[in-house]
Amino acid sequence: MALRIAVNDELGALNALLESIVQAAEQVDRGGWLNQGSRVAVISFHSLEDRLVKRAFADLEKRGLARRLTPGGKPLQPSDQEVQNNPRSRSAKLRAVRIGDPTTHTG
Repeated sequence: MALRIAVNDELGALNALLESIVQAAEQVDRGGWLNQGSRVAVISFHSLEDRLVKRAFADLEKRGLARRLTPGGKPLQPSDQEVQNNPRSRSAKLRAVRIGDPTTHTG
């Protein structure tokens, strides 16, 4: 797995995506590719990936650019039933944020 991550530059690609999300969140009022209230969700399958997503989303929230949607900032993980039906899902972690001013958007 480590070799695949390195060869495919998976962490580099994820970093580029997260940086793009941050830049779009900073420009949300200027017509970027993300609108106020947009939701961004990322599913990670490895702790290195999850750490990058966790830090990026926490930074967005700290800067007032987004609000985390996953309860307590914790990732959603598959249920025991899902893992039983789909063993590959066991390492999946989903984190989500809503872009923009968290006080003006609901639902």
